[in-house]
Amino acid sequence: MKIPKARGLPRAASLLCCLLFWQLAASHHWNLGLVTFANVPTPLAVIEAAFGLGDSGKLIQHLTASLGRVFAGFLAALVIGIALGLAIGRSKCAEDLLLPPLEVLRPIPAVAWIPLAILMFPSSELSMVFITFTGALFPILLNTVHGVEGVDPRLIASAKSLGAGRRAILLEVILPGAAPSIITGLAIGMGTSWFCLVTAEMISGQYGIGYYTWESYTIQNYADIVVGMLLIGVLGMGSSLLIKHLGGLFTPWHRPRGKA
Repeated sequence: MKIPKARGLPRAASLLCCLLFWQLAASHHWNLGLVTFANVPTPLAVIEAAFGLGDSGKLIQHLTASLGRVFAGFLAALVIGIALGLAIGRSKCAEDLLLPPLEVLRPIPAVAWIPLAILMFPSSELSMVFITFTGALFPILLNTVHGVEGVDPRLIASAKSLGAGRRAILLEVILPGAAPSIITGLAIGMGTSWFCLVTAEMISGQYGIGYYTWESYTIQNYADIVVGMLLIGVLGMGSSLLIKHLGGLFTPWHRPRGKA
């Protein structure tokens, strides 16, 4: 997605202002009452820690481990979430049977799944993938349901009048109509997968950005904590933008309304 220069400049200025505030607050140990920056590392300290992580040779191992866990959980959530969303959105019986237990599970935070994940899965790797899966599942599921329910009934009736069967209606009417909402759910789900990563990698492991961030916290390497946080933020933002871009390529008929 190409950003016009007129919009790119204020975005860059916004980031620079945030960095300047961070530098001033951390270097001068500002105490703002409810919030204190006495122990917050400066941007320069974080940059030095980032270079130290790169020089250690462990960055690629951390990235590879985390990307594998996030994308494995996300792909499983994509398949199951869209399938359940289509069923619930199209069938009152499926809605009555499936939605109540899913709604009970939905508010449970990722950290609460850790003990059960350890008990359910034979390896810590599968447990970590499961935690990222739970983070992505519900945004994908609910947006799919919303998209399916939002399809104009007149389009379905028109397809039936032309002799379309259930399969044709699903593939040529329901899915194209629900696709924009599904893509939104996929983008949100990808972000929440990264959100759950630190929780997932608390279980076990020697590598991963979440594990690196948690380990840095336990040994009080504050600059390394921020490096891990920023890596998760950048990777989460980049992967969500990738999902939106791919979604735009697969839905050329849908163009969001422009902003004034």
